[in-house]
Amino acid sequence: MVLIYETKHFVVEAHQKPEVDRIDGGHVKITPKKDFEDRTQLSSQEAIELMRLTIITGRAMKFALGKQGIELQRINYQDNGNWKPHLHIHLYGRAKDARYQKFGDPIIPGHREEYQPLNNKDIVLMKQEMDVLFGTEEFSDRRWGLSNAL
Repeated sequence: MVLIYETKHFVVEAHQKPEVDRIDGGHVKITPKKDFEDRTQLSSQEAIELMRLTIITGRAMKFALGKQGIELQRINYQDNGNWKPHLHIHLYGRAKDARYQKFGDPIIPGHREEYQPLNNKDIVLMKQEMDVLFGTEEFSDRRWGLSNAL
């Protein structure tokens, strides 16, 4: 995994063995720093922080990949932890002109060798956009009722 962003309780990483190829929309993972079986174990502050982070990460993903010529139609957010009960959220980008994981079709899980992860430029653009979004009133700690989440 390659670190994209870090908050008080979570890390956002680019999956290095993606289940969705970069040009099909990419694959990002949000993981808590503490081990939780599932979201029912999160405090209210952690739950709010996670929701805000998924929204910001999704917006940053659409922005960054759009700047790189990859038009995302949507992002699928998947709460996982099936094999080892450990909360984490996958963000699967769904590009309009996908080559492998066609937009509108369900994602076929599993990494294929030809799938490429997000590149360094994608990651830099995502981080920059996340910094911008966290700095807005819309996503401020105060507005979300958080006490210093970053």
